[in-house]
Amino acid sequence: MDLLSSMRISATGLDAQETRMNTISSNIANAESVGYKRKDAVLTPNTDRANFGEILQNEVDEHAQGVLVTDVVEDTKPARLVYDPQNPKQRGDGYVEMPNVNTVEEMANMINASRAYEANITAMNAAKSMAMKALDIGK
Repeated sequence: MDLLSSMRISATGLDAQETRMNTISSNIANAESVGYKRKDAVLTPNTDRANFGEILQNEVDEHAQGVLVTDVVEDTKPARLVYDPQNPKQRGDGYVEMPNVNTVEEMANMINASRAYEANITAMNAAKSMAMKALDIGK
């Protein structure tokens, strides 16, 4: 794997984690917005291989291209029901359908995305450092 490939893989990881963090932030911001549905980013690997078996046949996957956010989907969990008969958006029986967002879970997801972002930055800096050392050898 060359320098540009490793940088490209880290860059796609940074982009994917940024999208995840934005989605999670939106979920937290709308945790009390009536009618909002939790959203989640769908990440998929980006390779030019057809299946996982082809990837395993080689010791080093020289064709890895990183990760992509293919979609941002709504969560299918049911809404949280809150009894509030005075709310104009209550559904007739006094219950209001609140978002299916668990802020504790979202904060854990945010920490996970943040750590993954940091890991991609560390990998990119390591590749940059190796390139600089290689240039120093040529002096």
